[in-house]
Amino acid sequence: MTVRGATLPLFETEGLAVAIDFETANELRTSACSIGVAWIENGRVTETEEHLIRPREMRFNPFNTVIHGIRAEDVADAPEFPAVWARLRDRMEGRLVLAHNAAFDLSVLRHTLTDYGLDWPACSYLCTVVLARRAWPALTAHKLNHLADFLGIALDHHRAGSDAEACGRIALAATRELGLGGLPEIAKATGITFGQLAPGGYSPCKGGKAPRRPRAAA
Repeated sequence: MTVRGATLPLFETEGLAVAIDFETANELRTSACSIGVAWIENGRVTETEEHLIRPREMRFNPFNTVIHGIRAEDVADAPEFPAVWARLRDRMEGRLVLAHNAAFDLSVLRHTLTDYGLDWPACSYLCTVVLARRAWPALTAHKLNHLADFLGIALDHHRAGSDAEACGRIALAATRELGLGGLPEIAKATGITFGQLAPGGYSPCKGGKAPRRPRAAA
């Protein structure tokens, strides 16, 4: 389902963004067991938070637990998603949403909201994998941990808060690498199409091209 018939604002307050990261209990997109959120203002990460979530179905796949270390007993007393979302929703309003492999994280958000009968928010979003490929095309991998190593960003991989903060810092580093003044300039400079999410549907973030760089003087 795609957004049609309306153009959403890029983001209402320039300079404000939020990076998110979900960890899931199993293969289902409705099984979020942790969310990390990194708040970004005027070119810097100002605050990071992480919340455990009790999935509606308490089925933890051992494969997932090996990745993120979260077990059913760790979230037994945690709130379900609606209570966590209620704490984040209003503050996220008007911000550009960042996610590394946004197709996954935005899918978890959409499916979980739908599962609880909650409205999808209206926002623009940017996949930082797509952005990183434009900023550092010569790198052989653009996974979160590889980029964190490349950029010297501290990362406790698959801890949702740490992953969200790294995502935000990668986005900011990419804007500097591309010689941009900030996140609002990304779409025009690179041709990346920001994803759109709205109560009526969504559209994905799409590629674009790397901007031309000035040639070095001979």
